[in-house]
Amino acid sequence: MAKFTIYFKDKVLQSHIFDSGIIRIGRDDTNDLVIDNLAVAPAHAVVVIKKDNCVIKQLNDDFPLIINNEKSKESLLQNNDKIIIGKHTVEYNTTESFTPATNNNHANKDVDHLNSRLENTVKIPDANLQVMDGQHIGRILPLKKSMTRFGHSGAGVVIIARRKEGYFISSLEGDADKITVNQHALADKTLNLNNNDIVVIDNTSMQFFLDK
Repeated sequence: MAKFTIYFKDKVLQSHIFDSGIIRIGRDDTNDLVIDNLAVAPAHAVVVIKKDNCVIKQLNDDFPLIINNEKSKESLLQNNDKIIIGKHTVEYNTTESFTPATNNNHANKDVDHLNSRLENTVKIPDANLQVMDGQHIGRILPLKKSMTRFGHSGAGVVIIARRKEGYFISSLEGDADKITVNQHALADKTLNLNNNDIVVIDNTSMQFFLDK
């Protein structure tokens, strides 16, 4: 099990335990761990929890991820690691015992909500991926969430993050060299997708396009 406890100025705000899977962290309320502060990206980081390890990956280059006081784009978490996200600290533990979370409201939460609403007035067009081959050829996959996951474990998994600057793709797990954008390996890069870009995951081609 993986436990994440969120602190603000040494005060516990919330705590969650997860058995496995993908845990999304960010300001947007669609995340699994929501940190309601403008210093946190709408889609800030993602954690992949498996039986034998727990890996955290940064999703937005403009919002750093700091593990034990060192900047990191991807890290294998160890028990008691401290993750700095914006002005908050997230402590990772592998034990089940923890202090019950309190339901304290964040300081200046109303102001943060107002600033967030103002920031969100800068809209970007909706976007989609269209499958170009295989049994699902022609299928349209909308990208309406702050983060959308594609692929299968073992065959390659990517995350497409929707930000006010555009849509950004990064590899989450698997052989990133077999995941390509316009025939170039994605590897450990985070790329801004452009209209009509071709993304290949597990030998399936998909075309990225913006709604008109």
